Amino acid sequence: MDHGWIQTYGAQAEMALQVSFASEGGSGTAVPDLSIEVDDVDTAFERMKAAGFVIEYGPVDEPWGVRRFYVRDPFGKLVNILAHA
Repeated sequence: MDHGWIQTYGAQAEMALQVSFASEGGSGTAVPDLSIEVDDVDTAFERMKAAGFVIEYGPVDEPWGVRRFYVRDPFGKLVNILAHA
């Protein structure tokens, strides 16, 4: 996948592997330190919010086919939690 601001490369092995290189976070957001794909973004969002994590962005449906939100981990790192549509 290549959107100009992010390129993603993947391989199918025992588990699906991906690595992405980004110059921006998309939709005017910062580049996250880590992205984690989940089965259900809304459930993950509710659990993160209930646990007291600081939500930085979203949840939102992005034009490139993902639903996501950003959260700060306990060490201040920006984490992108997402699911493909």
